[in-house]
Amino acid sequence: MSTTTRSQEEIAARVKALESLLIEQGVMTAQAIDRLVEIYETEVGPQLGAKVVVKAWTDPEFRARLIEDATEACKELGISGLQGEDMVVLENTDTVHNIIVCTLCSCYPWPVLGLPPNWYKDPQYRAAITREPRKVLSETFGFTVGDDVEVRVWDSSSEMRYWVLPQRPVGTEGWSEEQLTELVTRDSMIGVGPVKAAS
Repeated sequence: MSTTTRSQEEIAARVKALESLLIEQGVMTAQAIDRLVEIYETEVGPQLGAKVVVKAWTDPEFRARLIEDATEACKELGISGLQGEDMVVLENTDTVHNIIVCTLCSCYPWPVLGLPPNWYKDPQYRAAITREPRKVLSETFGFTVGDDVEVRVWDSSSEMRYWVLPQRPVGTEGWSEEQLTELVTRDSMIGVGPVKAAS
């Protein structure tokens, strides 16, 4: 069994134990837990962020509104809510690559990215990405940013939650929204990974 599989099984076991405890103690019902899961699978999360990214890629006027006021632009697409009250989008370009972090805890734009991954909350990531962003991208995420590209690290807070508008891949002209959406990854909207390559 691989380390990843074992780790996933351990997390699943912990989640199941916590779920059972919450139900036994009367803190939550099974129906409430199912509803929370449904919310994070379908109503908030990276799939909604991908929808926003694709709209920005295909609609220059929307892109301008998104960069000016991400919170209001997302509302145009019916995307808003807790932890998304004050969002700022940072646009990647040929000369600038943006990365987000929360050095104090795990402030994160839930409506467009879902719940933060465990590594985002890890003190090691939070400290290292601000000191040596290129090294962390390369060694932890296997992602290399060219030496001719400036790397900017943005510190999210409870007052301001950042996320990244990745660059549209070359060769995707004429693609449908569905095809483009498949290219957008959660990590590309955090800035620690690329969008999927057009094929």
